[in-house]
Amino acid sequence: MLESLLGSTNCERVLIFIAAREEGYLREISDFFETSPAPILKQLEKLENGGVLFSRLAGRTRLYGFNPRYPFLNELKSLLDKALTFYPEDIRARLLESRRRPRRKGKPEEFERIEALLKRTA
Repeated sequence: MLESLLGSTNCERVLIFIAAREEGYLREISDFFETSPAPILKQLEKLENGGVLFSRLAGRTRLYGFNPRYPFLNELKSLLDKALTFYPEDIRARLLESRRRPRRKGKPEEFERIEALLKRTA
């Protein structure tokens, strides 16, 4: 959708992903869009060198997010938010999910844990 404006599909993918989730790492973005990590890394590096993104290490994982000092950040976010409304509903829903890791097998849901704690204290 924005590839003609941004120059590549992968650039759009990176920006849309980070706009929806606020931050992301290489493998997470490439797995989400089912593409090779190499072109995603190239775009992440290009956007970081251009000052649009910043990166930080969390353990051994490099997380990328929007650079708050980028002068056109608000305008860019507005454009990406508008573009996101034109994405198919299933992709939008997956992009906006907050869960990053799968739930541990057998781990109870949050309300079940709270209910169990309340029973123990009563």
